[in-house]
Amino acid sequence: MKKCDYLTREQIQKMHDLGQVRNAQKVLFGMDEYMSSFINEKKKVYYLNKKGRERVGATKIRKKTPTVDHFLMRNDLYIFLGKPFSWKNEIKIKIPQTKISIVVDAMFKIDNTHDYFIEVDHKQSMKQNESKINRYKQLFEYNPNFMLIWVTTTHFRKVKIQSLCEGLNIQVYLWGDIK
Repeated sequence: MKKCDYLTREQIQKMHDLGQVRNAQKVLFGMDEYMSSFINEKKKVYYLNKKGRERVGATKIRKKTPTVDHFLMRNDLYIFLGKPFSWKNEIKIKIPQTKISIVVDAMFKIDNTHDYFIEVDHKQSMKQNESKINRYKQLFEYNPNFMLIWVTTTHFRKVKIQSLCEGLNIQVYLWGDIK
């Protein structure tokens, strides 16, 4: 919970190999004093409450939010990519020799040589996506050794992102395909 901020029962079940729904519900019930929850699109979403944050040393306070799907998409991608050990959320990357920076939705490294930057496109304007992609293109000039991984909601948005990212090393997934 500390690493992912918000999780559904299904995500917790996959992450911790809890087997059937009944077993996952039993585990969640046992953790009830450390978590709060709310319903989002007919699914219960869990997050750490004050007692849970104290228990695991988390500092971020999370509450019910209308942007929870952004977090859930990122978490589904985290699980889909095999839960990379070095995964970190919301990291600021400075573009060398400029005053420009990018806040990536998440990033991880493999063998300390190859960076993977994660972007979640959930109801974001294509203008905002294009602006961020242009900053990635500037970063590419200084560090071509990274892969940009996107997760988005529709085939149209996937094609548009792929087109905007021409020249970059990218992979684009549809949320529905990785859940």
